[in-house]
Amino acid sequence: MNMRLEQLRSFVAVAELRHFTQAAVAVGVAQPSLSKQIHSLEAELGAPLFTRLPSEVELTPAGEALLPLAQRILADAETAHREVRNLVGLTSGRVRLGATPSLCTSLAPRVLRRFHTAHPGIELRVAEGGSQELVRSLSHGELDLALVVLPATGIDPALEAAPILEEALVVAAAVRTVLPDPMRVDDLRDRPLVMFRPGYNLRDDALDACRRAGFEPTFAVEGGELDAVLEFVEAGLGLAVVPEMVLANRPGLRAVPLAPPGLRRTIALAQRRGVSLTHAASALRDVILADVCP
Repeated sequence: MNMRLEQLRSFVAVAELRHFTQAAVAVGVAQPSLSKQIHSLEAELGAPLFTRLPSEVELTPAGEALLPLAQRILADAETAHREVRNLVGLTSGRVRLGATPSLCTSLAPRVLRRFHTAHPGIELRVAEGGSQELVRSLSHGELDLALVVLPATGIDPALEAAPILEEALVVAAAVRTVLPDPMRVDDLRDRPLVMFRPGYNLRDDALDACRRAGFEPTFAVEGGELDAVLEFVEAGLGLAVVPEMVLANRPGLRAVPLAPPGLRRTIALAQRRGVSLTHAASALRDVILADVCP
């Protein structure tokens, strides 16, 4: 059986109007074409759908049985068509973005505000986590896009990543702390650090820099998330190596630059390789790239 939507539309029009000529006008086809569609449908079903009377038509028992089913099929088809139009037109849908904690407090709010203003009907879901966690989530299809730190060894081969900006890392200190300015990494040798939990790229960046300078750092507090680390630093418990941008609007903290060559890291916008983005995710990607690469 191969019923087509055109056949069902013609059938429903005749059933509702009880007249072939009026139904042909309603669906926008010539009456012979409409009659042919009805005959083809009756042949496929193996039963007449209408009884032809002098001035109108009536539904047969087979037609009575088919009518509510045909109406439901046409309604579902229209719903599907409307939903797809909405998605293509970005009036509805969902996009899932992952971002590191530092980017959740700096870049992400700005670009999400711009995207939401342009596309208020799109649902935004944000996952905050370390780059390694975000890469796993992205690889498993749990995210559409992720803002991650690009490792020196390169991104997971299942993903593709577009570098979008470089972040300078600085030493965060309580505002009254006396420190060399700029600092060398070696100046951290005898100063306690407030250290992020495992899984943070910032933790790896700080540890690697200290080890290249020939020492293991001392931890005053270990295991914090970004906000907690900055609160501990502001309380005077120690120093932390962080992106300069996360210190904005924190008057109790100051950024001390690191002497050249300093520490920098590359932020990339990642997605699954070979998987087409949804219209909503593609639009968000465009907003992010326009923001950082105007």
